This record gives sequence, C-alpha cells and structure tokens, in this order.
Amino acid sequence: MTTHTRSTSRLRHDPLVRGLGWASALLGVPQLAAPAGFARALGVDDAFRHRSATTAVGVRELTAAAGLLGRPHPVWLWARVGGDLMDLTMLTRALKNHDGRGLGRTVAATAAVTALTATDVYAAVTRTRRSTRMELTAATTVTRPPDEVYALWRDLERLPDFMAHLDEVRVTGPRTSHWQASAPFGKAVAWDAETTQDIPGQVIAWRSVEGADIDNSGEVRFTPAPGDRGTEVRVTLRYDLPGGALGKAAARYFGEEPHQQLDDDLRRFKQIAEIGEVVRSEGAPGGKKARGEFPQHPARPLTEDELKEALA
Repeated sequence: MTTHTRSTSRLRHDPLVRGLGWASALLGVPQLAAPAGFARALGVDDAFRHRSATTAVGVRELTAAAGLLGRPHPVWLWARVGGDLMDLTMLTRALKNHDGRGLGRTVAATAAVTALTATDVYAAVTRTRRSTRMELTAATTVTRPPDEVYALWRDLERLPDFMAHLDEVRVTGPRTSHWQASAPFGKAVAWDAETTQDIPGQVIAWRSVEGADIDNSGEVRFTPAPGDRGTEVRVTLRYDLPGGALGKAAARYFGEEPHQQLDDDLRRFKQIAEIGEVVRSEGAPGGKKARGEFPQHPARPLTEDELKEALA
C-alpha cells in the first residue's frame, strides 16, 4: 500500500475531516444556487461583483467538499485554509466599505469565518504527516555557579515552572522520564525520554524514545561566565515540527513562535535561579497566557537581603 493510499484511508474515517467536507458542501450549494440571496444574508448588497464573488466561493467550497469526502488528502485542508483567508479579506473589505445596512450580519459572518479558519488551520496542521526538522538555540548568563545552575535544571520535574509549554515532567527511572506538553492550536503531546549525557556542572543531554508524538532531542551546557560573573547556559533543542513549512508558518501566525518561546523560557529560568521565582512586570499583570499563570508576583524592587544574595 502506498503512502498516499494510507493517508487517504486514514483521513476518510477522520470525523473532523469529514465534518469539514460536509461544511464545505452545505456552504457551497446555496452560494452557487442563490448567490444574490446569500450575499444579502451576509449583510452586503447583491451587486454584480458581490454575486460573482459569492459564486466563485461556492465553486471553491464544492470542490473542497468533493475532495475531502471523495479522496481526502491534506492538500484539500490547506486549500480550505487558503480559501478562508480569501473570505476574510473580502469580508474585511466589505466591513470597511459598508453602508451600515445589515452591518450586524456582516460582523457575525466575519466572526464565524474567523472561527472556521482556526479550525481549518488546526485540521491541516495536525493531519499533515510531513514534518520540518527544527533546531533552536538560546543562551543566557545566570549569576550563580555552574554546579548550582546545573542542579536546578537537572531537577527535571521543575522544568514546567519556567518552560511555558511543558505541562508535566515525571521522572520514571535513573535515566528516563515522561513528558507532557501543549502544542500549537491546543493540541497536547507526550513522549518518553532518556538521558544520553549527564556530566554534573557541565552538560545534560536527552532524546525522545520510539513512539514519541514529536521526535525531539536537546542539550544544555553550563560553562563559567567570563570575569567570574556566574554561569553561561546554552540550550540546543531539536524536534520535528508537524505540518511541514506551512505548519511552521501557521504556528508563528497564531503566536507560537518557537524561538521566542525558548528565549522566554530561559528568561524565566534565570529569574528562578537568581531570585527563586518568576517576576512579571506591572505592564503585563496577566503573566504568560500560553499555559495559565506561572507562580509570579508583581515586579518590585529587590529587598536588601535579595539584592545581597543576587550580587553574592
């Protein structure tokens, strides 16, 4: 059996894919059969350009429906995403040039298409088998000695305290652990990992084992900072991002930029290592929204004791 045949068989029985196929059919039929009435239902007039646009969208929807229900493939899901972006562009233009009549219906249609776009992006990313190999690097300097900084990171079950998308890390053996994390678009992933290198005060390296939702590996190196200023922490992460290049672009568009995530994680690690907790600024009182709030207190000047400790 070819890869294409396996993919088609898998998607043919996928409830979300079939649901989106029927949604395309239900939207496409009235747009093709009665474009003027459909345009008025959206709160815009039935001018020739609106009827033509509605008819074109109807043809596109029925084509996507035939693909998703007949020979489902991720390309049809990505076609829906592209169509959604076109629809949002047209609706935004309609809102900008609206004469006020039926404005509420146009606003409601825009909100509905926005929600549908998010669903289509999620389906396209999670049903696309291709993956992009990602390698992320980041570094920070912590005003603590290497042995102490290493010990904090080596306590794997504390990693979710500063890594935004980690929900839980559970140590399962001397060199093994189980990880659970949040992925883009609300998806959860899990994997078992093994420690491949562990030199106290210098380096920790790990990799996922067979059966992981996302294959990944990484290492953290701890080196004395120049001028006796503490420890340089250098992190390298490698993983397969589901959905290929399109999935990567979509994740970035929806606020899941992996490089920024790693920089933020290291910033929080530095705070925990130096002052014992994550501090949020008064300008962002809600804290990090990616996975609920970290145990934070509002930003404030260090006490005299904290300042002495940080400078020690």
